Amino acid sequence: MSQPSEGCAADQGQTCEETQNLQVAAASVDVEEPCSSSQLLMASSWDDPADETPSTSGGLQHPSASSSKSAEDLGNQEVQDNPVIPPVQDNPVIPPDQPDDSTNVPVMTVDGKVDFLVNYMLYKYQVKEMMSMDDIMVLIVKEDVAHYYEILMRAAERMELLFGLDVREIDPINHCYALFIKLGLTYDGMRSDEYSFPKTGLLILILGIVFMKGNRATEDEIWEVLNPLGIYAGMNHFIFGDPRELITDEFVREQYLEYQPVANSYPMQYEYVWGLRAKAETSKMKVLEFVAKVHGSNPLAFASQYEEALIEEEERTLALILEHAGPSSASGESSGDASSNFSYF
Repeated sequence: MSQPSEGCAADQGQTCEETQNLQVAAASVDVEEPCSSSQLLMASSWDDPADETPSTSGGLQHPSASSSKSAEDLGNQEVQDNPVIPPVQDNPVIPPDQPDDSTNVPVMTVDGKVDFLVNYMLYKYQVKEMMSMDDIMVLIVKEDVAHYYEILMRAAERMELLFGLDVREIDPINHCYALFIKLGLTYDGMRSDEYSFPKTGLLILILGIVFMKGNRATEDEIWEVLNPLGIYAGMNHFIFGDPRELITDEFVREQYLEYQPVANSYPMQYEYVWGLRAKAETSKMKVLEFVAKVHGSNPLAFASQYEEALIEEEERTLALILEHAGPSSASGESSGDASSNFSYF
């Protein structure tokens, strides 16, 4: 799926506000009902570090410390074995064109507005449109102006951890937001001929499990993580369809994973490793930073994985330097200097 352009104006020269107003009224009809009992997919059985430090992961930045958890709060929060996102409540969505009759229409809670904003973001991602602060205020936030950034940040966190999408403010003046696939990946698993959910969240989860398990994870290890989340092989999931088919067929076909027999296993077992596309598009450091964010910690807290990811980053940097240096450098015009600088080759 193509990504929103890095600009706020439409191709015809419309402003962000004009572009967004075209779909505001339709959103309450076209957006699916809130995803009941949805859970954070990045829960896992990874070993938690004994000494955690506050997360420094980026993302949509909150302008007010009073409206969200601080890094210190996250660092002091005990990491759960299976952290889950708060269940999405089945709160009613009030279309903006309906009369405001407070005697008959229940007031939507802040939690309900977070749920609806998540669905609104999914709708906007599907139709490849940006969102504006004005639209979110009119359609969703309404009288809860003081809770705007809380609602936005909570919805953005859910989009990140559940669907693998980043919410970015691409126009600070008009406060326009767009959704982008995380970690440099180019896959979202969306179907153009039907309403479907992004699948990147599950992909990032699998890549994280594989890395944290020593760069290879057996089928049993994968399902040990997925089953407590309500994701079972052969059982249809409301976001992912048949998860085993998605992981073993589509993720492998898209070259994000390789599915191979475990050497010397009897009876035969199978395992997953990163595929060529995963290695090309993202990195161990990016995945580790995401894992650390889920645990409310810092990548340094996962010492062995951090060292491995750092070595990969250094190797990539060196490869880029050699690539940009050109063949003259590789041929060694100054062989003595080259040997002294890169004596470990």
